[in-house]
Amino acid sequence: MATLETTFAGLKLKNPIIVSSSGLTDKANKNQKLCQAGAGAIVLKSLFEEQIMMEAEHLSDVNMYPEGSEYLAAYIREHKLSEYLDLIRESKKVCDIPIIASINCYHDAGWVDFAKSIEEAGADALEVNILALQADIQYTYGSFEQRHVDILRHIKNTVRIPVIMKLGDNLTNPVALIEQLYANGAAGVVLFNRFYQPDIDIDKMTQSVGSVFSSDTDLSKSLRWIGIASAAVSKLDFAASGGVHTPEGVVKALLAGASAVEICSAIYQSSSAVIAEYARFLDMWMTTKGFENIAQFRGKLNVRDVEGVNTFERTQFLKYFSSHE
Repeated sequence: MATLETTFAGLKLKNPIIVSSSGLTDKANKNQKLCQAGAGAIVLKSLFEEQIMMEAEHLSDVNMYPEGSEYLAAYIREHKLSEYLDLIRESKKVCDIPIIASINCYHDAGWVDFAKSIEEAGADALEVNILALQADIQYTYGSFEQRHVDILRHIKNTVRIPVIMKLGDNLTNPVALIEQLYANGAAGVVLFNRFYQPDIDIDKMTQSVGSVFSSDTDLSKSLRWIGIASAAVSKLDFAASGGVHTPEGVVKALLAGASAVEICSAIYQSSSAVIAEYARFLDMWMTTKGFENIAQFRGKLNVRDVEGVNTFERTQFLKYFSSHE
């Protein structure tokens, strides 16, 4: 019988299926059920820097003294952080799998020092999301990527637990950034974070929200860049996120070079039962192919020659159009 155990970012997982940060993981009792459903690890709902700042701004009074505004912002910040630490502690009590905390930030600000409190609360690792669009006309090339490195360094100076960087797909060269993240102590990288999807209502002529959930076609982005990056930065662990809507998607991600996958939309759209379904399929597929463990086939289809043309780059474009005359 095949073993589904894997290692991601220094964490030992009983299987490669991680429940990603979302409303699914914002309560300890929810996390207990996900654990019982067979998850290999759980990423807690993110603590959003932007949310904390917006709430403080919303409650502040324009007539308030600057000292008062600062006090209010500090109070809200500490209250949110306290709630988050409780979530970590309570989830650890009822789950016997790795619990990964998550922060979503876009500034290398002092509040990132909260990572130390996250570690002390018992989190097994910390996932950092730096999700922002760069649309400033005065933008300096490379500054967004450098922000990732600066925040990682700041956090690594604070904690000993593994730090995982979850990247957006709006990077010119993810491989170059991933190499820098590895050099500065990142234990793993997740590709990719999901942006808010905007839409436009043409009847009301207003902005509206687009699709909330990912689709299986989103997986191709992760497969491409994990396939390329896992060959170029081979000592770093990768996880695929976005588009894993079938058990076959798990196998594809592992073949591309991932050590694990993060799933969310599939659970929302079906139920946590998909976790066991995906694990059973992986076990059956491995047995059929004669693999005893994931290490035997992980990265089997990644890009070995990153110097030349490869199947994750232009050749697929050429093959696609040559078959559609």
